[in-house]
Amino acid sequence: MKRLSFLAGLLILASCKTENKREPIAVNYPTTAKVDTIDTYFGTEVPDPFRWLEDDMSPETEAWVKEQNQATFGYFDKIPFRSALKNRLEKLWNYEKLGSPFKEGDYTYFYKNDGLQNQYVVYRKKDDAEEEVFLDPNTFSEDGTTSLMGLRFTKDGSKAAYLISEGGSDWRKGIVINAETKEQVEDTLVDIKFSGISWKGNEGFFYSSYDKPKGSELSAKTDQHKLYYHKLGTSQDEDEVIFGGTKAEKHRYVGGSVSEDGNYLFISASTSTSGNKLFMKDLTKENSPLVTILDTTDSDTYVIENEGAKLWMVTNLNAPNKKIVVTNASNPTPDNWKDFIPETEHVLTAGTGGSYFFTEYMVDAISKVMQYDYEGNLVREVELPGVGSAGGFGGKKEDKEFYFSFTNYNTPGSSYKYNVETGKYEQYWKPEIDFNPEDYESTQVFYESKDGTKVPMIITHKKGIELNGKNPTILYGYGGFNISLTPSFSIVNAVWMEQGGVYAVPNLRGGGEYGKKWHIAGTKMQKQNVFDDFIAAAEYLIDNNYTSKEYLAIRGGSNGGLLVGATMTQRPDLMQVALPAVGVLDMLRYHTFTAGAGWAYDYGTSEESEEMFEYLKGYSPVHNVKSGVEYPATLVTTGDHDDRVVPAHSFKFAAELQEKQMGDNPTLIRIETNAGHGAGTPVSKTIEQYADIFGFTFFNMGYDELPNQGVLKEFKD
Repeated sequence: MKRLSFLAGLLILASCKTENKREPIAVNYPTTAKVDTIDTYFGTEVPDPFRWLEDDMSPETEAWVKEQNQATFGYFDKIPFRSALKNRLEKLWNYEKLGSPFKEGDYTYFYKNDGLQNQYVVYRKKDDAEEEVFLDPNTFSEDGTTSLMGLRFTKDGSKAAYLISEGGSDWRKGIVINAETKEQVEDTLVDIKFSGISWKGNEGFFYSSYDKPKGSELSAKTDQHKLYYHKLGTSQDEDEVIFGGTKAEKHRYVGGSVSEDGNYLFISASTSTSGNKLFMKDLTKENSPLVTILDTTDSDTYVIENEGAKLWMVTNLNAPNKKIVVTNASNPTPDNWKDFIPETEHVLTAGTGGSYFFTEYMVDAISKVMQYDYEGNLVREVELPGVGSAGGFGGKKEDKEFYFSFTNYNTPGSSYKYNVETGKYEQYWKPEIDFNPEDYESTQVFYESKDGTKVPMIITHKKGIELNGKNPTILYGYGGFNISLTPSFSIVNAVWMEQGGVYAVPNLRGGGEYGKKWHIAGTKMQKQNVFDDFIAAAEYLIDNNYTSKEYLAIRGGSNGGLLVGATMTQRPDLMQVALPAVGVLDMLRYHTFTAGAGWAYDYGTSEESEEMFEYLKGYSPVHNVKSGVEYPATLVTTGDHDDRVVPAHSFKFAAELQEKQMGDNPTLIRIETNAGHGAGTPVSKTIEQYADIFGFTFFNMGYDELPNQGVLKEFKD
């Protein structure tokens, strides 16, 4: 396609294919007021002129959001293929999706979406009876923004408790029902946050939360997470605090889990997103004391199984790639741990089901699954359906079969029924989708980062593409919090690749693909390694003619939004489009917002030392937008109710870019209303968002019609 030239300043071109000179369309960015706010760190003054945007409840911020959205959506209206993209997304999305079944009591339950339902519906069936709706979150609210965020049954399946989120908030409500009749059995619980549900028999359950802030979410005390016990039939005001909230028990994240046999409560307590203390209580004895298993946060350790007093745990204590250890509840401290499945060169995750252990290893971000017995003997390696990501290997101890899932970047997720004794499985469900995986291919490459570190990247695209440097490419990354990016299918990425697009995902340092050492190598004073890895990935794609600067977009969300913000401010010459989503972008103040202080393990804080302050200031996206620089075409996306990464990060970054951007590229911010950090977003909103994102991306790569317009011929405007 012919490359478009953008006019200077705030003028952009209308996108209609013609040989005539196009009339420019002016985008009038809202004026963002500046205030004289200055913070002083170790004698250094740092202006914060857009501080007022941190108050997302103020009328002024509300008006700013409305004006920004008007400008942004006015721009989107001029993209000629935006509605065609939306219609294609809807068509491809419109197929039945089925989650892996699970047994509770006399019923088999499963999640299903008929195609374009905003939320998945929970169904159930008994033996050969017809399936019936158990819970339909689409009925929870008129606009589909109330989502189901957790469902747990009692061991006998007679009762269930589930959590809901309203408007994308991390704050949850808890509802208890009689599983047979589906009737609510008591008042709704409120103000639950960062919590699961774990039942103690049929009597009640454990859950976690903070004290709800009064007024602004920014006033929340996020260092006092507490574990509560709720007894059925009593008021929530009477719920007992089991752990947390005292001076000696100040932790940001506290969780409780009851063993499958109901005999033990295990309590995890963390001060950050990495590392936890571990405690236990004997639930068979009234008023039993809290027993310490691990009293430091130097490792990530959790119990996965017990037989009587025999406990098995997964840990990375002195084992960066994790191992399984066994101990006894009578004296469970590390001195009494014995290796059960030793550490290997590959990162381990583990679960149990059918009286077996299943270990999944990441081999260069690809799944490898092994089955062991309770003596630690290898039973078999599970031969997976292909090269990609497996999930769901586990179930109840008495299960003789369970279901697992498999997917990769060009294969929609399917589920398989696995026999634990024979190791054989059969396909249970395969989606019927208007997408042929055989037309696409994924290749894993290893490239060299700035310091010589080898980094893997999986590149997916249509078979037979020409490596001519002109393929529209999205480079997606995360690189933080020990989170691993493993191959998985995405409908939106399928639409991108259908248009001849390349989708590339590097496994950056800061993630968990190669264990704790890989994670640590991308934290605090080594955070620049993550950005260097991402930059090197872009350079690899360009050097090998997959794409070029003019056809490259970078994208990431949350910590990945930081990645995009830092990369585009350090190397604005490297990409044509930048797509930071719900990003952590103010690195000097992130820890003062909501749960932000819990991220200090990865980031450090501007207050802990002058050296750390200078390092953070050196890459903080909000503080590194410079006047007189031409930044790539940028679409910032966020939700107005995001109470995890507050929208102020995105607001301030967009304001800085709009004030200082030099040149032709637009800087827009798309603010989803009544939305949070992303989980539970209605399908309809997701489709609209990606039509806007892809439309913006193709348009700013110079396309006046889509590369593979033929696929969309039935959807032309």
